[in-house]
Amino acid sequence: MLLYLINPYNPLVSIVKSKLNRWNNYTVWKPLGLLVVAGLTPPDWEIVVFDENVDRQDYSALPSPNLVGITAFTSQADRAYTIAGEFRRRGVPVVMGGIHATMCAEEVSRYVDSLVTGEAESVWENVLNDTIQGALLPVYSGQQTNLSKTPIPRHDLLAHGYRFGSIQTTRGCPLSCNFCSVTAFNGRHYRHRPIPKIIDEYRMIRERLVLLVDDNLIGTRKEHISRTKDLLRAIIASGIQKKWIAQVTLNFGDDEELLRLASEAGCIGVFVGFETISTEGLKEIHKPFNIRKLKGIKTAVGRIHRYGISVVGSFIIGLDIDKKHIGREIASTAKHYGLDAINVLFLTPLPGTRLWDEMESSNRIILKDFPRDWRYYTLTFPVARYGHLSWLEMIEEKDACFRGFYSYGGILRRTWEMIRQLHNPALTVVCNLWYRRNTLRLDRQAYETFDVKPGEVPLQKGWMENDSDTRGK
Repeated sequence: MLLYLINPYNPLVSIVKSKLNRWNNYTVWKPLGLLVVAGLTPPDWEIVVFDENVDRQDYSALPSPNLVGITAFTSQADRAYTIAGEFRRRGVPVVMGGIHATMCAEEVSRYVDSLVTGEAESVWENVLNDTIQGALLPVYSGQQTNLSKTPIPRHDLLAHGYRFGSIQTTRGCPLSCNFCSVTAFNGRHYRHRPIPKIIDEYRMIRERLVLLVDDNLIGTRKEHISRTKDLLRAIIASGIQKKWIAQVTLNFGDDEELLRLASEAGCIGVFVGFETISTEGLKEIHKPFNIRKLKGIKTAVGRIHRYGISVVGSFIIGLDIDKKHIGREIASTAKHYGLDAINVLFLTPLPGTRLWDEMESSNRIILKDFPRDWRYYTLTFPVARYGHLSWLEMIEEKDACFRGFYSYGGILRRTWEMIRQLHNPALTVVCNLWYRRNTLRLDRQAYETFDVKPGEVPLQKGWMENDSDTRGK
């Protein structure tokens, strides 16, 4: 039996372009969910994994498999349906899973033979058995998994083409921000894998740089932090010499022992969701956890830096409180905090989130010719009406933010500061140069030239000169 597992590309942001610029290689993450599914699959199935963000395939030239499994974020959905159609026309059954299949099950069911909602571990065996019997069900409802039963992902199936390896140690996030679908998909309960199993998998990863893909590695409670420290001690004791980055919450900078252990275990950078620079903004997105930390951010970032760990901050433009000059204000605040790099995204209503429900009910979602328009839901395109900013102003604010933060003088100052503190500045330089190049040039090219239907807004060529009707009401 032959199984194809496919991660579709997004034509707007596909990192296939990494072959044109080596810096882009650092933004390609392995489709870890597919590797988990491969680990669940019995050895009598031959498995081939295709990641279209690394290499495109002519599927018509390949042998017909017995089953095709596709995963997709929302922005990949349109391409996923195209792939599914290619194989279904050849009589090959297609099953689709992942976060978009879970949040938009009715839509997805029109394009595939079967779909898996939720986490696949509890139902994948049934999917395979029913495939063999020729009796696939329309829907398999996966349940939240006891992670002690999750197999080690098949990293060997994607052994080349990536700068970063990937590993997951926890699932679930207790924060439940209104724009995030993680809680709806994985739940608020913080679940963790057995540490010995994590170490075994960590040894198998061939890459020297590793991304810990947990939505929140350290959690928010004392018992979460304690478990993280145990994991870090185990990594240190294993003697595995890898460098890694992870997503964490602001409390990462509060605990000296945690920082010391993270540094000794190989942490070189953390990604922190600051989201907004004001208390009012945090209230709007329902993230009270950050409100308690606002006054101590600069001190916490300085403390993290003392352990040789870089801090990348994520911010959102498009909140109802955001007005003109918010871009410059974010850049100024990020410099004041001492951040090494920033990632700025547009407020995007994703299916399954409270933000989606709020914007849909108030008719603020503009790009909704689905499934075609899902491609724009990358968090880098305005897709809705915003409170005080037109689409043109959204783009201008993002540009102003990046020009303010990623000036060559700013990059040099941050690099010098890392050298002065006797830290390795490589991660800071790579992040800064990549963000400057991609945001100030490649993103703008995508806004201006990407193929859309005649008369569409906001993304038709020239839309930026005529967006007077796009301001939020």
